[in-house]
Amino acid sequence: MKLVFKEIFTAFMVLFAVIDIIGNIPIIIDLRKKVGHIQSEKASLIAGVIMIMFLFLGKSLLNLIGIDVNSFAVAGAFILFFIALEMILGITLYKQEDSNAITASVFPLAFPLIAGPGSLTTLLSLRAEFATENIIVAIICNVILIYVVLKTSAKIERVLGPNGIKIIRKVFGVVLLAIAVKLFAANIKALFV
Repeated sequence: MKLVFKEIFTAFMVLFAVIDIIGNIPIIIDLRKKVGHIQSEKASLIAGVIMIMFLFLGKSLLNLIGIDVNSFAVAGAFILFFIALEMILGITLYKQEDSNAITASVFPLAFPLIAGPGSLTTLLSLRAEFATENIIVAIICNVILIYVVLKTSAKIERVLGPNGIKIIRKVFGVVLLAIAVKLFAANIKALFV
């Protein structure tokens, strides 16, 4: 096992950009308002486990059920698209029937917001370039950062205030929409080739 700092740092930065936990702060705050409390430890741990499992089993699992990576990414683009619409337009498309902290910590927080189609397809791409142990370290570093952001989201909300949250929500909604469009465009071509 050989850990290479450059690979760890690059994989960390790529995952950090795709997961975009800072951009998800408005969604986290909204979720917390809807369900009262979010289990930061559980959400972080589940997201980390999903990402590490997908790193090893992702391509095989998708092949087993007859789904290629591009189809998975296109489906993920739709999820991100609808979440972005909620953020930009201030509407609710996702209806949560059993609003409790345990459910919200797993869905939609751990999956698909943190360990979503974007980050999972990114892991498959990283695996082709970097050593697996370096990617695992990058995932763990991201999970620690995610945990810190989840734990401090109430403080972040107080610092930014309601108007700051609204502005960030709209701005990152547009960014998330752009990521969804890019993910869709990049993968839809491969489906028809």
